[in-house]
Amino acid sequence: MIRTSNLTKVYRTEEIETTALNEVSIEINAGEFVSIMGPSGCGKSTLLNILGLIDNPSGGEYHFLEEEVAGYSERQRSNLRKHNIGFIFQSFNLIDELSVYENIELPMLYTKVPSKERKTRVEELLEKMNMMHRRNHFPQQLSGGQQQRVAVARAIVNKPKLILADEPTGNLDSSNGDDVMKTLAQLNNEGTTIIMVTHSPYCAEFGNRIIRLLDGQVVTENLVSQHHV
Repeated sequence: MIRTSNLTKVYRTEEIETTALNEVSIEINAGEFVSIMGPSGCGKSTLLNILGLIDNPSGGEYHFLEEEVAGYSERQRSNLRKHNIGFIFQSFNLIDELSVYENIELPMLYTKVPSKERKTRVEELLEKMNMMHRRNHFPQQLSGGQQQRVAVARAIVNKPKLILADEPTGNLDSSNGDDVMKTLAQLNNEGTTIIMVTHSPYCAEFGNRIIRLLDGQVVTENLVSQHHV
């Protein structure tokens, strides 16, 4: 599903050049759950942004779904992204002015899903996430755990092939964090590919493989011998 070769990202200002990614080569197959770890500033989020087609690399190759996408325009990236990738963020990134129902529905408006199907999908996910009783509430009326459940529902409502999660439990207590990780594990069991950035060794072990970055480079790749379910 994903293959990068010598992927590089350099940020330049007038005075300074910063290499965020330095010749990163990885391969991720459909159906995998891969955790990416490493200290702050090692390039984890930069890599996730490139894999998620939010940003272009400075150099190297990126093949996504058999397409070379490294030089794609923003419009091409956006089109591929909205049909194939779901995002989950540490800070939830819900829209305050929209209800729970409307936040979950929003990605389907961009992909022009018919109204009746939108209603069916949103209601199925509200049931799955145990949030039906909160459907008309707004994000500020929800706990952190509830907000992240809504964010997960929004990420999967378009049935993406790939979910990218950036510290999805970072703002949650351990109980709510565990719920989110079990939901991700269940989605992976149903066939969704997941790539997750995390600081937590416990969360990382929900995946089947851990990639560690340091100073913009892959330093280790290990299979998880006994991962959580």
